[in-house]
Amino acid sequence: MTERLLSVAQVAERLGTTERFPRRLVAERRITFVKVGRHVRIPESALAGFIEGNTVQPLIRRRSRRYGRAA
Repeated sequence: MTERLLSVAQVAERLGTTERFPRRLVAERRITFVKVGRHVRIPESALAGFIEGNTVQPLIRRRSRRYGRAA
């Protein structure tokens, strides 16, 4: 296995959150993780998959008319 394993602190930094958020993802089993002794590590591919799976694409809206058509 040549994939890099990230610590909770590294995942939090990449997500721009506190360490509490990745720990909650692990506790709720919402992200793949590896236990190395008592340490938790998250594969880079699991983090990329989590980000991709939770990315919301913008809606393409047509400009709505503010006023109705003239009679």
